[in-house]
Amino acid sequence: MISTIILDLGGVILNLDQNKTFEEFTRIGLGLEEMSEHEKMFHDFEKGLINDSTFRNNIRSILKKDLTDHQIDFAWNAMLLDLPEERLSLIKQLQNKYEVYLLSNTNSIHISAFDLYFNSVFENENWNAFFNKIYYSHQINLRKPDASIYEFVLNDIGKKPGECIFIDDNESNIAGADKCGIRTILATQPLSEITMAQINFIHSNLQRLNS
Repeated sequence: MISTIILDLGGVILNLDQNKTFEEFTRIGLGLEEMSEHEKMFHDFEKGLINDSTFRNNIRSILKKDLTDHQIDFAWNAMLLDLPEERLSLIKQLQNKYEVYLLSNTNSIHISAFDLYFNSVFENENWNAFFNKIYYSHQINLRKPDASIYEFVLNDIGKKPGECIFIDDNESNIAGADKCGIRTILATQPLSEITMAQINFIHSNLQRLNS
């Protein structure tokens, strides 16, 4: 039976537009081709294998420009948009029936910016209270879609793959979870009543099969 919901952050809970970061990096001289060439650096940052200072210095080195921390962070954080309050209400609904966890590929600069945003917009809410536990890739040194990150979370929460539904907007991340036996929903739009209906559909079908 389904006992657990695992949610992604960007594109599922938080509105995200990666093109805005591409545009800002292009404006300061870092094109898409160069970003692709240095993909490992971005992945290492998401795994917490390099810190903020090293990441920023790497950007300066690639561009051969003496950019300020603010200029780099502004470009890097441009993809982070808003979080509609109704999505928090939906998470609270899920908490009434399931254990709810967050699993996100992210980094320390993005999370610092997100925390500032959340605390300023939702002054009376505690972000951590929306989840049984939060797993950020840079804190556990693992990254989706590698099987190791799903196995880590399952072992940590003490759940079997079939007990969990994982919701993500990235097809590769969904495929990675599928390979581990986790039930999945590809979020073609952020968390909404449609997502809730999809969760209920999976739950109800399993109840019928087991009855």
